[in-house]
Formats: sequence, C-alpha cells, structure tokens
Amino acid sequence: MNTFDFSPLFRTAIGFDRLARLLEGLRAHEVQSYPPYNIERTGEDQYVLTLAVAGFSEKELEVEVRNDTLTITGRPAEQQQPRAYLHRGIAGRAFERRFVLADHLVVKGAHLENGLLHIYLEREVPEALKPRRIPIGTAPATGPKLVVEASAA
Repeated sequence: MNTFDFSPLFRTAIGFDRLARLLEGLRAHEVQSYPPYNIERTGEDQYVLTLAVAGFSEKELEVEVRNDTLTITGRPAEQQQPRAYLHRGIAGRAFERRFVLADHLVVKGAHLENGLLHIYLEREVPEALKPRRIPIGTAPATGPKLVVEASAA
C-alpha cells in the first residue's frame, strides 16, 4: 500500500483541519464489506445511499450525522430464546458504517423497505456561495467632473 506524507502541506496551510481528518481517516480505514451498500445519483444534486440490512427492524437501526460524517449503526435485539440454526446465511451481526459527506450535503430522510435502508441526500449550496451573474452596465456619457480652482496671486 502506498503511503503519502501530507505533513508539509499542513505546516503551511491554515484551516484545513477537516481535510487532515479526512486523510487520516482514510489511512486508518479498514475494508468493510458488511452490510453491502449502493450509492446512486438520482439527480443533479440528489443521491440515495441504500444498505442491505436484512433482518433488522427500524428500532434496531440508527442513522446519525455529526461533523459531516454520516454514521449508520445496526444493533440486533437480544433474542428471548436461542435458535438452533442448521445453516445461517443471513448475517444479523451488529455493524457501524461511516460515510464522509461533502460540503453542503444534507440528509433529507431515510426509510426501511424490504430489508433495504434507503437514505436520501441532497446538496444544498447556500445562496451566498452560488455563482451569480453580475450585470454589465454602461458608464454615463459624461465622466466625473474635475473642478480646478485658480487662486489669485
């Protein structure tokens, strides 16, 4: 695996703390495969994150956004009576998945349907940050007038 040293960048850059956390998180990120998920772009600024959470109820799932990180946690409820499985192919183990959200990406909602957890995201760029067109006008026919006073000597 390639490793990069970003410390020279952070010695001369101010205010890039989020970038530093993101890069450190990627470096320490372990490969997770459970639960499987899809990320779908449904519009110009809309996305749907779908996780396969078969066997989990709404009460056993938690979706939280904190510091531009989306965290999905699943904790199966304790079963009253242990079951004797002959084959167990549906994983019902606890999990935690984290996704770093881009700037201005907002979670709009989530719902559970047929064992799939759908999380809806949308980019909401504030008006102050959106590009705006500046009208170009023409200058008045006469420019500013200079007044020169002559003093009598």
